[in-house]
Amino acid sequence: MAAESGKIDPMHQFLVEPLFGQHLVVGGYDISFTNSALWMVLTLGALWLFMLGGMKRELVPGRWQAAVESFTGFITNMMHTNIGPKGKAFTPYVFSLFMFILIANLLGMLPIGVVGLHAFTVTSHLTVTGVLAVLSFAIVLIVGFWKHKLHFFSLFVPHGTPLVMIPLIFFVELLSFLVRPFSLGLRLFVAMTAGHILLKVLAGFVINGLNAGPGIAAIVSLPSFVLMIGITVLELLVCAIQAYVFALLTSLYLNDAINLH
Repeated sequence: MAAESGKIDPMHQFLVEPLFGQHLVVGGYDISFTNSALWMVLTLGALWLFMLGGMKRELVPGRWQAAVESFTGFITNMMHTNIGPKGKAFTPYVFSLFMFILIANLLGMLPIGVVGLHAFTVTSHLTVTGVLAVLSFAIVLIVGFWKHKLHFFSLFVPHGTPLVMIPLIFFVELLSFLVRPFSLGLRLFVAMTAGHILLKVLAGFVINGLNAGPGIAAIVSLPSFVLMIGITVLELLVCAIQAYVFALLTSLYLNDAINLH
């Protein structure tokens, strides 16, 4: 925790810093290996290990293989429900997206501050969630125009729209469509940032209450600690929900591009 004069800065946990204390600048560009990059690498490594341990294809699957198959089956069923058989081609992408966000969210919740380390939640940065959202949106556009050419613009004119209303409805639907990547990335960013700030503030109450003496600790620290436990459980649930929502909305957007009527 960043503390100065007894005050705890809840925003310090989101600070992107070079791991080795100095910025590496090449050609005017800062290419330092930061804590954010490290935790993205750890996320990819954890995902790789998770999949590696579950790809044994044993006749009687163990717990690890069963866990992997449950996640893959979950995303496969979601894609089939939202898109149909045509969604099978995009299942690997949506699965990778879901697992990356889920693991990144969970790694950011690791209680390793007690040993002097600092967990970093990469999904609490709009640059990361924004890139994931723009990438998904770009795939939707590419698929839509590749499969339907200019007919893709009919997505913005619902069937049965009166002729006189077409210009207005087209503009409204187009604006709504263009807002999708912003809302997709912003939703995940806000959810993770708000939860971590609240946990850090409560942690500050606990620490400052303990430093103030037994009386204050009983009044401030104990209730704050109990509340921290409840919010931590809730935040773990939010980690999974936000990964699911991101994958679900991506599949729905893909459905608009694939099954255009």
